[in-house]
Amino acid sequence: MKPYAWIPTLYFAEALPYMAVMTLSVIMYTNLGLSNTELALYTSWLYLPWVIKPLWSPLIDQFRTKRWWILAMEVLVGASLAGVALTLPTALWLRLSLAFFWLMAFSSATHDIAADGFYIISLNEEDQALYVGIRSTFYRIGSIFCQGILVMVAGWLESRHSVPMAWSITMLLMAGLMIGIAGWHFVSLPKVETIEPPTEDLGLMDYTLRPFVETLKAFFSKPHVWAALLFMLLFRLPEAQLAKMAQPFMLRTIGEGGLELGTSAVGFAYGTLGVIGLLAGGIVGGWVVSKHGLRRWLWPMVVAISLPDVVYVYLAYAQPTSLWVVNACVFIEQLGYGFGFTAYMLFLVYFARGERSTSVFALCTAFQALGMMLPGMFAGKLADLWGFQWFFVWVCLCTIVTFLVSGLIHRDLK
Repeated sequence: MKPYAWIPTLYFAEALPYMAVMTLSVIMYTNLGLSNTELALYTSWLYLPWVIKPLWSPLIDQFRTKRWWILAMEVLVGASLAGVALTLPTALWLRLSLAFFWLMAFSSATHDIAADGFYIISLNEEDQALYVGIRSTFYRIGSIFCQGILVMVAGWLESRHSVPMAWSITMLLMAGLMIGIAGWHFVSLPKVETIEPPTEDLGLMDYTLRPFVETLKAFFSKPHVWAALLFMLLFRLPEAQLAKMAQPFMLRTIGEGGLELGTSAVGFAYGTLGVIGLLAGGIVGGWVVSKHGLRRWLWPMVVAISLPDVVYVYLAYAQPTSLWVVNACVFIEQLGYGFGFTAYMLFLVYFARGERSTSVFALCTAFQALGMMLPGMFAGKLADLWGFQWFFVWVCLCTIVTFLVSGLIHRDLK
């Protein structure tokens, strides 16, 4: 089939499990009664597959076709979602649901590798450029669907059923959708590759360790690599903590220092207005850099990603009841984040150029995930110890680190 028959659904499907692991799990566990400390620690560990995926990405090229991996991982994601749904009403719901989220996370990370590789080998350079906007658009649509529409559906179900039952139904709906997409891809994905038998008898370590070591050598041989590494790990230090606690803050009661919003209201704020702000900021950021270069726009982007964090300090102290005020604050923060995050992603692209650029970029994204995982693990503990008001003040103070590491790489930009 033509690329337009499978590219939209492929990248829609790529977004669903990632957002389920990173966003839905946080909201679900908040509503199921976990403390900030518990939910932040448990869900931050789910970043690990994206941190270590460069270790097994060479396997995707050696065993089976990328088409096979896509189909297998979509079925496995669907099964994992069903597993979460079926275990929530049980006595061991926390341990079992986390186990299925782990399986979903590894499946999603593997699906990312296979999907991006399949996109490259299935299309010529002209079509790759033609469809790049479509793939990005449908990934964002998947994000909106997951953290917006599905969260609002879960909120509507919570008003009619128990919280575990509401989320079981929501996860089953997602499972059915993923299985349906896998069925469509079985029909629509072209068969464009074959796996040639190896010309020499290589062990598993030769397939995985050798390419990874070569990538590490290429990465650490780049000039100013330690400054770049600090930038990758620490640029998003404030956001890593804010992102983990923002939605629980919205859901917690007034007495707990939160805003006591309903699940549907949170879904609308982050899944619609928030995503619109994020997209708008990213589009404007890409446009201005294309005109004047990243060196000129780095500091405005650092300010844009840092200063709007203050809106959460206001929300924590004022605890407004107006949804218009809350939604406006979310929009402002996400708009600034979308604009500022452009600098981060473009730096990764610039840094990865040269020898083994694809593998080096994958390693850069692994460090990016690590930079989100580690601070997020402790964000809930800090919020429980200090309360949301001082926690968000702390987040704003952490933006100093963002400015410092940006200064380390500014001289290397064009």
